[in-house]
This record gives sequence, C-alpha cells and structure tokens, in this order.
Amino acid sequence: MTSTRKPGSPGKKNLLTICLLMVIFLMFAYAIFGSRGVLRIFQAEKQKNELELELAEIRHHQEQLRHEIERLQKDKSYWEQLARTKLGMVREGELIYYLPDKDVERKRK
Repeated sequence: MTSTRKPGSPGKKNLLTICLLMVIFLMFAYAIFGSRGVLRIFQAEKQKNELELELAEIRHHQEQLRHEIERLQKDKSYWEQLARTKLGMVREGELIYYLPDKDVERKRK
C-alpha cells in the first residue's frame, strides 16, 4: 500500500495549529507582561493612589503653614506664646521658678 498525502493532510494542519497557538500564547503573554500590560496597569494605579495620598498630606501641611503665617502676621499674642515656649523668654519683672522632675531627683539618690 502506498500512502498518498493530500494537500490538506493532518501533518500540515497540526503545524498550523501549533503556530497559531504559539502566536496566541505570545499575544496573551504580551498583554499581561508587556509594557502596557495588565501588570503594568496595576502598578501604575497603585503608584497613582500613593501619589494622591502624598499630595493630600502635602496640601494639608501647606494649609497649616498658611494658617501659621496668617497668625504670625496678625496675632501679637501668638508671637508672645512662641517666644515663651520656643525661646524661653519672659516678660520684664517676671520670676521663673525651676522645679526639677521627681524622676530626676529619684535617679540622683
């Protein structure tokens, strides 16, 4: 018996099927792992959310600084409060009493 292959034989169909599956697999892999793939989109979304949180924190800090600038420009009692707390300044004629912490005294004994 002689075997005669026809142009549409199963061998060629298998090769064509394998080639098409490889192309589909490569396209699928590129869709997931490529420069514009699903993983990159998830990373970009995560980075966007982190940057939005950081921006909100910076805006909040900026608003606090604006409020402090306004107080420094308009409120003289705020100046006095800062001078007393941060610089340790006192008014003329005031007496300062220094009371050591009880913990410090206990450590000395």
